Amino acid sequence: MNRFPFSRGSVVWCRRVRAMTRKELLQLWRDPILLFFIAYAFTADIYLAGSGVSLELKNATTVYQDNDDSFASRELVSRFQPPHFRLEGRVTHPQEALRLLDAGRTMVALEVPPKFEETLRRGDEAGVQMQVDATHSVLGFFAYSYGSEIVGRYGLEAGLARAGFSEADLNTLPVIQNEERIWFNPNQNESWFMSLTELLNIITLFAMLLPAAAMVREKERGTIEQLLVSPLSPFQIMLPKVLSMTLVILLGTTLSLWVVLKLAFGFPFRGSLVLFFAVTTLYTFTTTGIGLFLATITRNLGQAGLLALVIYTPMVFLSGAWTPPEAMPVVMRGFMYLSPLHYFLDASLGIMLKGGGLALVWHSVLGIALLGGAMFGLCLLRFRRQFK
Repeated sequence: MNRFPFSRGSVVWCRRVRAMTRKELLQLWRDPILLFFIAYAFTADIYLAGSGVSLELKNATTVYQDNDDSFASRELVSRFQPPHFRLEGRVTHPQEALRLLDAGRTMVALEVPPKFEETLRRGDEAGVQMQVDATHSVLGFFAYSYGSEIVGRYGLEAGLARAGFSEADLNTLPVIQNEERIWFNPNQNESWFMSLTELLNIITLFAMLLPAAAMVREKERGTIEQLLVSPLSPFQIMLPKVLSMTLVILLGTTLSLWVVLKLAFGFPFRGSLVLFFAVTTLYTFTTTGIGLFLATITRNLGQAGLLALVIYTPMVFLSGAWTPPEAMPVVMRGFMYLSPLHYFLDASLGIMLKGGGLALVWHSVLGIALLGGAMFGLCLLRFRRQFK
């Protein structure tokens, strides 16, 4: 008589899961195209996102038309210098500046009116025209803001000089001094944010795509019927796919953290890597439920990939990575809380850049667990029905 039926049953259950997990890893290893795609996404794609995508205004090409040709006009134009602007040359006619703007050969066209210096000496208002190519709205807004600041500061200096005040006189007056302190990223290094955000996006994409691909391949090759007649339960068929693909994603994440983020961009890693990998494991394990659910309603890998992109794109745009939650419409802000990537992004930034612990990110972890548990439960329910 068996005195330990539960223990023996658990051993058999674990052996089956281990064998199926090994089978999934072997199938992935025999797919060189998918392996290349995974390697590229976790290395080159993240590097390109961190080094090639910038929202800072750097060396905006600038042309000018100086209709006054005075000391004051030359002084104003000379202030449009790097790192924000780069003077490309002088134009002689407004239509020439417009042609350059239309052709995308310049971003800013500055025009100084005639009698500019004479107008300033009289104390009258002198207007300066600055045309900005706002095709890229963010950079266009920055160019307008920096240009307005340059012109405004020059106008203030000219007004003070006309009133007889020198820079030494200004130092004797009461001044309100604004001292800024930037936390967590003092140098405002965009590559830290962009590379980490792209890594989280890649994790999300593969957490949905890899399990779906593994399940759909079973359908395409006809091996799903062999699994149906085996002594495996639906959960034992589904769990190894989740475990194997979670392991692959964690290995890719490790490669990205040390090879790309650390070596290429000098990412600081202020928080606990153990906590980050624990949150990543929870997020990956639960998000795979979306991919497996897609596999139950599709017939081939192409359909599963297209449906994964349909779900993935709203998750990215509602995560807060590209648009701050405060800038979203109220309706979209409500949908944002249904995106698990939103919570994963908050938790990862809190751990990696802010150096926070579980006490800081627990609400994000709870959001991942609740949304992921609901998706995983729905997937399991649909999965069981598929085999009946």
